[in-house]
Amino acid sequence: MKTHPIRRILLTSAATVSGVVLLLALKAPGLPGSSAEAGAPAAQASAPAQPGNAGGQGAGQAPPSSGGESGARTVTGKAVRTDYGPVQVRITLSGGRITAATAAQAPSSSPKSKQITAKAVPRLGEEAVAAQSAEIDAVSGATYTSQGYQESLQSALDEAR
Repeated sequence: MKTHPIRRILLTSAATVSGVVLLLALKAPGLPGSSAEAGAPAAQASAPAQPGNAGGQGAGQAPPSSGGESGARTVTGKAVRTDYGPVQVRITLSGGRITAATAAQAPSSSPKSKQITAKAVPRLGEEAVAAQSAEIDAVSGATYTSQGYQESLQSALDEAR
């Protein structure tokens, strides 16, 4: 039995269009601003990055904020340049242990950077507190930020000792 060339063309076209639509549907959530949820982390990411810029200029202001706490002190590591922006870590030490690790500066050059920063920085801070060292795992999808965070964290720990 002979197949009709028009039927074959229609089926091939329909399959191609279906495949393209499925591929585009898979890529859409990764694009910045593709959903309302993507905007929320980007707004959160800008909050740690902006105070960090002010904190980087007023590094001498960190001791007065930690001076009121007995035994606790705050140390800021060096700013590390990455492909997506600077990363600078601020740690709080109490009794020689890391009690908090935050980003004084973090990549925020684009909405995508802000979104990645919003997910990676809190996780890196938690890992630093848990590990009590700069030997922490990188966050998947935020390799450059993770490497910069580790380097700045190590410089803060070196300065604290």
